[in-house]
Amino acid sequence: MVGALLSFSLIAISGREAMRSIGALELLFWRAAIGLAVLVAIHAALRGQVAGLKSGQPALTAGRAVVHFGAQYAWMAALTLIPLVEVFALEFTAPLWVAVLAPLLLGERLTPMRALAAAIGFAGALVVIWPPGAGPSPAELVSRMTLGAGSLLALASGIGFALNVMAVRRLTRTDRPFVLLLWMHLLQLPIAAALVAAGPGLALGDARTFAWTAVCGLGGLCAHYALSRAFKLADAIVVAPMDFLRVPLIAAVGAAVYAEPLRLPVAIGAAGILAANGLNLWAERRAARVSRA
Repeated sequence: MVGALLSFSLIAISGREAMRSIGALELLFWRAAIGLAVLVAIHAALRGQVAGLKSGQPALTAGRAVVHFGAQYAWMAALTLIPLVEVFALEFTAPLWVAVLAPLLLGERLTPMRALAAAIGFAGALVVIWPPGAGPSPAELVSRMTLGAGSLLALASGIGFALNVMAVRRLTRTDRPFVLLLWMHLLQLPIAAALVAAGPGLALGDARTFAWTAVCGLGGLCAHYALSRAFKLADAIVVAPMDFLRVPLIAAVGAAVYAEPLRLPVAIGAAGILAANGLNLWAERRAARVSRA
């Protein structure tokens, strides 16, 4: 989990640095290309069989790749528009979106505790985007509450990542994690290539830009691998709360590297989002224990 936390922070820094010279679409193209090359090399080194890479749910695999690509684009674009801690805090609404959308898409039950956790988390998200200078008056807040593009993109990425999580829940019934990761990169590469060709065109930038792009791609692979290994080696009740450390960690990184101030509403809202996730996690763990008993 420590490796995953460091990797996610490295993705944010390297992505922001690379996008000083190239756009988000170009970054996603190179990230997919680098990730795919590494995965193919690993599969070849392990002498894996091509037949073992077949997806058991190709339609869902394709849909998941498209949705995840959109979520990645929104997240990357938000990195250049708002402070890092705000991006991460709003991204952490994803588990709460899962709690709300799972009953509709997966047929899961919306328990009172899930509904409470979602309500607390969304309230925290509103506090995170509290306009600078707005007082406690509701009228003043409403008059100043204009969602910027960065906040909207970060919220959109949270919804996209929530849909991705629900897709992965179904895909893991038939596909191995390596297969999921490989197909995600394989399908996202032509999507990025087509969008780049239709828009700004492909630019590599200088050596510094490519180095940051490579770090971003490798960081993504390391983060996903470390996270999946952590969940395999330890219970979710131990691993998931550690993932919440991403928010204070990225706040420290933003302050140290980019001199980003931590506004009080952001700190309060982020705490609310993390508390809501912790409440939801505790309730699910408790329900699982009762079910086993």
